[in-house]
Amino acid sequence: MTEPALHVSNGDSTDVPGTGLAQRVLYWRDSLHEGPVPDMGPEELRGIRAAFLTESGVDDRAEGSAMFAERDRLLEADRDGEYVLWFEADLYDQLQIIQILDRLAGLGVPAQRITLICIGEYPGIARFGGLGELTAEQLRELPATKACAVLTSDALELAVDAWAAFRAPTPERIAEIAARRSGELRFLAEAFDRLGREYPSTRDGLSLTERRVLAAVARGATDAGTAFVRAAARETRPYLGDSWSFLIMERLAHAPVPLLTSSDDRITRHTRLSLTGAGAQVLAGTADHVTINGVDRWIGGVHLRGSEPGWRWDEGTEAVTRS
Repeated sequence: MTEPALHVSNGDSTDVPGTGLAQRVLYWRDSLHEGPVPDMGPEELRGIRAAFLTESGVDDRAEGSAMFAERDRLLEADRDGEYVLWFEADLYDQLQIIQILDRLAGLGVPAQRITLICIGEYPGIARFGGLGELTAEQLRELPATKACAVLTSDALELAVDAWAAFRAPTPERIAEIAARRSGELRFLAEAFDRLGREYPSTRDGLSLTERRVLAAVARGATDAGTAFVRAAARETRPYLGDSWSFLIMERLAHAPVPLLTSSDDRITRHTRLSLTGAGAQVLAGTADHVTINGVDRWIGGVHLRGSEPGWRWDEGTEAVTRS
């Protein structure tokens, strides 16, 4: 008897089991847009990711080495079967998709045994936030729509290329992936463009996320929860959870030259925030966050360090360039 397909989704808020279409479901977890994702083997990468998530205090689903090992084991165990991936258009999900597809390609799974269901919108829902907003009945309809596609070998090759570009120690290939178009991986180019905008800007040394947080506070958001909601509302495809957003606010508040003042050392949604004088100058573009505070941040396989991190997002060319 043929084993039923393994369904892989971005989180258990998506009711894939309730659709009646999936007997086996694997939930993929990891915020790959934050922290180190270097070009290393699966076992070593699991340890690096688990340590980073634990140290950051955001492993709320026990994303430890054991969980990652079991996740990878289940994916590999089905290598002779079919896969159905349920994901969304945002950066969080797109990075997970290419990680999974790279792993499947490495296991020798042919593209025609992989089906991708991926959406960035849903009729009747303004500001669609993700598959978790849909009922099991609504999810059940998706395989019969154009959101569902059996992958081609070209799409699988693109995913492998994108995963390699993301994990590379330098970001030259981000623009290349952002320029490639795929009918199956139709949101990948957009996600890589958004990824590039997380590099320090040539204008002010801020990532786009940092700038949106500061702008929200400048426009009257007096607590972290409100600042998070207003910053997220500026995103075409919201991808950042509140825990990560609060950690970004902490970095801005605890920098050598703080850009924010906060009522608590550990920022929660109720923490009171205000813009410092330096924060106002950086937001206005008359001071540079990286120059005055330095940076120590991983974006995929790239480690940005110091007051001259080597790479910035060029606001003129809209590309990551050497600084």
